[in-house]
Amino acid sequence: MGIRSFLAFELPREIREQIGAVSRELGKLTLPVRWAKVERIHLTVIFLGSVDEEKIDEIKEKVSPVVKRFSTFKTRLNGVGAFPNWRRPRVIWIGLNGEIERLSNLRDELQQELEGLGFRPEKRPFRPHLTIGRFKGVVDRDEELKWILDRYHDFTSGLGDLNELVLFKSDLKPDGPVYTRMASWPLRME
Repeated sequence: MGIRSFLAFELPREIREQIGAVSRELGKLTLPVRWAKVERIHLTVIFLGSVDEEKIDEIKEKVSPVVKRFSTFKTRLNGVGAFPNWRRPRVIWIGLNGEIERLSNLRDELQQELEGLGFRPEKRPFRPHLTIGRFKGVVDRDEELKWILDRYHDFTSGLGDLNELVLFKSDLKPDGPVYTRMASWPLRME
C-alpha cells in the first residue's frame, strides 16, 4: 500500500483569511456542498498519487535542485468558479493569478524530473485553483449559483507570497483528509 502524496504550496495567512471570509459567506447558502476546512486548503502543483515508501527519498532528491532555481511567487485570489461548469457543478473553487507562468514552469520542470521515476506528466495546461467545496449530489438551486457567479466573478485579493514547496502525505478520514508534511523546500527570496 503506497503513500497518497502531492506537491503543494501552503497559503499565506492573508490569502487564507480572504478564503475564510468567502467560505463563511457561501456556507450560509442552502447548496448541498461539503465545504473544505480553510486550514487544509493549499495550492497543489503535482498530485503524485499512491507512492511506494522507498520512492519518497528519490522524489526529494529530484525536487530539491528544481526548487532551488525558483524564487518566491507572487499570487492573488481571482474569481470563483465551478468544475466542470456552473450548469453541472461538482467542485467550487477560487482561482489565482499573478506569476502563473512561472508557477507553470515550476510544475513543468518538476514533472520532467519526476518522469524518470515513473510519474506521468499532466498534459493539460496548469490552471491554479483552490478547491473550497465539493457538491454532494445534484444541484437544483440555480438562483444561488447565479448569485455566487454574479457576486464573486470579479473577486480578487491582495498579493501574497508562495515561498515554500511542500511534499504532503494525505490520509483520507471520514471527516476529511489529513495532510502531513513529509519534506519542504524554501524558494529563493528576492
